Amino acid sequence: MSCENYEEVITQAAIGEKVPDFTVEAYDPEDCGFCEVSFEEIRKAGKWLVLFFYPADFTFVCPTELADLANKHAELQKLGCEVVSVSTDTKFVHLAWKNDERLLKDVKFKMAADPTGEVSDFFSVYDHTTGQALRGTFIVNPDGVLVSSEVNYYNVGRNAEELVRKVEANVYLKDHPAEACPARWTPGDKTLTPSEKLVGKVYEELNGD
Repeated sequence: MSCENYEEVITQAAIGEKVPDFTVEAYDPEDCGFCEVSFEEIRKAGKWLVLFFYPADFTFVCPTELADLANKHAELQKLGCEVVSVSTDTKFVHLAWKNDERLLKDVKFKMAADPTGEVSDFFSVYDHTTGQALRGTFIVNPDGVLVSSEVNYYNVGRNAEELVRKVEANVYLKDHPAEACPARWTPGDKTLTPSEKLVGKVYEELNGD
């Protein structure tokens, strides 16, 4: 991870705060080659960024997660997202794993390499005991602000369908900042507009009473 004045700008990602520009090496399954992922370029392109950290290549829960994410990749792209998976493996290991593991046959998003653990540490998912990343999912909006964070331990896989729902909600709220999305909100559902009139009356607002 390279970032100008990294220590001076920010040392740890925080919800509601801007993420500094960074660059990481990656394997690109679509081009079958190596590349760089530049957060600055993603931000300047007006895209959302989904960072999907996982412990290690050639493991067990991890390929099921990446396969699940691959199934939702097209939906996330339509929402304006750049999806990047990240582990502490090298880009060479990513290439070998992608070619060997049949569960990864539909993976088209870039697979970033974080062998020093610097990116994982910045997002507070780096396990200094194992040298691996926990299962962390982060959503950064086009302004570079971290708006969502989810971290699981090694033995619990995630649900890409819920990730899509959270991205949909955040995309909606970026255009409607005065509103809020209640539990299980999906596009088309009723939102809430916080005010003194809504205090103690959320049931009535959601049910039309």
